[in-house]
Amino acid sequence: MSEPTITLWRPVGPKELELIQHTDMKAFPPRLPEQPIFYPVLSEDYAIKIARDWNVPESGSGFVTRFEVKTRYLSRYAVQEAGGRAHLEYWIPAEDMDAFNAAIVGRIEVVREFR
Repeated sequence: MSEPTITLWRPVGPKELELIQHTDMKAFPPRLPEQPIFYPVLSEDYAIKIARDWNVPESGSGFVTRFEVKTRYLSRYAVQEAGGRAHLEYWIPAEDMDAFNAAIVGRIEVVREFR
C-alpha cells in the first residue's frame, strides 16, 4: 500500500522552472540567500493568481506546477494563512529543502502557463 500524499501547487517564474527541469522534474532548487522559506500553496487558484499577477510582471512569464508530497512529511509543518482564507501555504525553511524534495512522490508537472 502506498503512503498517502497531498497535492500542492507552486507558482514559478522561468528561471526556477529551468532549474526544476534540470532535475528531470523531480525537485525544487535550493533557496537563494534572500529566500529563507519555500512556500508551496494548497490551491491551484491561489497558485494561478501568483503566477499570473506576480511572476508575469516580474519576469514575463509564470507557471503553475503541481506535485504530490507525502502527508506524513508535511505533518510537521502548520498551514499558514497569507493574507486571506483562500491564500493557504506551507512555509518550508530553506534548510529543509532536501528533505522536502525527498518527500515528493512522482514528478512535478507544469499545469498552467501565463505570458
